[in-house]
Amino acid sequence: MNSFMARLQSGKGYLLSAFIVAGLQTLILGTIIQSRASILRDGAEVLLKTAPVDPRDFLRGDYVVLNYAISLVPVQTIAGGIPAEPGELTLWVRLRRQQDGFWTVIESSFKALPPQPETVVLRSLPFYSSGPSVVDNIFVEYGIERYYVPEGEGKPIEEARNDGNVAIAVRVSPDGSAQIRSLLVDGKPVYDEPLY
Repeated sequence: MNSFMARLQSGKGYLLSAFIVAGLQTLILGTIIQSRASILRDGAEVLLKTAPVDPRDFLRGDYVVLNYAISLVPVQTIAGGIPAEPGELTLWVRLRRQQDGFWTVIESSFKALPPQPETVVLRSLPFYSSGPSVVDNIFVEYGIERYYVPEGEGKPIEEARNDGNVAIAVRVSPDGSAQIRSLLVDGKPVYDEPLY
């Protein structure tokens, strides 16, 4: 133990400590980047139609606020109903491609949904529920409600979004996590997300 402490107190010990810390930081950062890249590379792709957002809240800094039709999940699609106990919940939402190419909610559950052919399951971000209520829809977010754009380029996208001309291609991992792959205006890609 004393020889280890003596080495740490020497110049070589500080250098060794610095390399270990740098290596750990690199490993953690690499893991974060790789997890996002693996979803973009290997995830199932779905096309989502955006919906207008209150015009007083359009652009906050350098990102565009996005809202999706699949964010309003019909209560009638929830298998097993809404849990009676209030608390923080996560909703799994099954999507199926429609004839127009966009994906829509066909089933949801507060328990993980098993995979089925020609469907994708998205996992919502955790949200607070006060228990069963008399509503037709539950509003959920998936972590894909902001799209960062180069400075000053958000206004035309917001205008196209409000006209119903913006769609988002999303990649979904097997665990239901989603990442935006590209932003489309009038069906044409305007921005594509790089893997790294």
